Amino acid sequence: MAAAGTGVFFDGATSARRAVLVELTRDGVVVRDAEERDMLARWPYDELDRLAAPEGVLRLGHAGARLLARLEVRDPALAAAIDEASVPVDRSGAGERKSRLKVIGWSIAAVVSLLFGAVFGVPALADRIAPLVPLSAERWLGEAVDTQARRMLDNGTAGGTFECGTGSGEAEGRAALAVLIGKLEAAAALSLPLDAKVVRRSEANAVTLPGGHIYLFQGLVDKSENPDELAGVIAHEIGHVAHRDGTRAILQSAGLSFLFGMLLGDFVGGSAVVIGARAVLQSSYSREVESAADRYAVELMNRAGGDVRALGAVLTRLGGAVHPGIAILADHPDTKARVAVIESLAGASAPPQPLLDPAEWRALKRICTGR
Repeated sequence: MAAAGTGVFFDGATSARRAVLVELTRDGVVVRDAEERDMLARWPYDELDRLAAPEGVLRLGHAGARLLARLEVRDPALAAAIDEASVPVDRSGAGERKSRLKVIGWSIAAVVSLLFGAVFGVPALADRIAPLVPLSAERWLGEAVDTQARRMLDNGTAGGTFECGTGSGEAEGRAALAVLIGKLEAAAALSLPLDAKVVRRSEANAVTLPGGHIYLFQGLVDKSENPDELAGVIAHEIGHVAHRDGTRAILQSAGLSFLFGMLLGDFVGGSAVVIGARAVLQSSYSREVESAADRYAVELMNRAGGDVRALGAVLTRLGGAVHPGIAILADHPDTKARVAVIESLAGASAPPQPLLDPAEWRALKRICTGR
């Protein structure tokens, strides 16, 4: 098979976004660095997993790769060739549904989704539905997705418990995190409580789930140089909570099957939770959504009394080494452009007051180590 082209590859281990050459062989997809020509991945066709993606993008994962590893192809001809070569790959998650009732339920949801999607388009449909989801349902959704997301993120390689702040010597760090979140939560005045935690993952990342759940990765805490930089990232993620972007992403990916799950229990909801969790962890928000979260972060930091320019500082420093999909730093508007907008929004703001004192910040930096 001679088909070949270009794409963008994320290995799931580092925060690098790499331009790659994509080659379709007899057995699978081979990914090579565009400059060095080193082979980065070889994914058999029967192990490919098609992920949620914007229109015009083919986004592939691999069953045996790291959770966050993915390949993105924008060339329609190459995408079509991959699609043809990988048939008949099961990309619907049907293997996880072991009863005929669940298959029937998914079929009903799929038909209804197609009908609504034909009228409104899937993204537009999600945009219409997300604001209408009751907060109680969003909290239920968040709890369900949180359980599944925790399983996906906990690779068991970090040692200790997955969540930081629960081990010996880590209580002070947990208390400092509570102080920081409390100040931002009070300034945000959301309709639902925040549940923020630091977890043992090395990427400089943050993940927001429906219902106010926020995962801060240890790598982000390690790379933040002061409390306001970390607070700026958290404020950005709170923007996604306030705008219900996680719920919207799940509806775009899992469609009306999630609504059926809410109404009918595990009739179709169990498998939809898996799809929904992956949708949030691997989704890339649009430029408009990310820009709105940036604006929200600036306003929130201003209300909280922190340094409104801190988000721009951390974006500038980490913008060259970003993580795909779930990070606030990847697949988003150009870093320089984002920082320029943040600076313009900050304007002549009042002198900031650090959101944590030095002792609290030192404790938070040790939340995963206890020393």
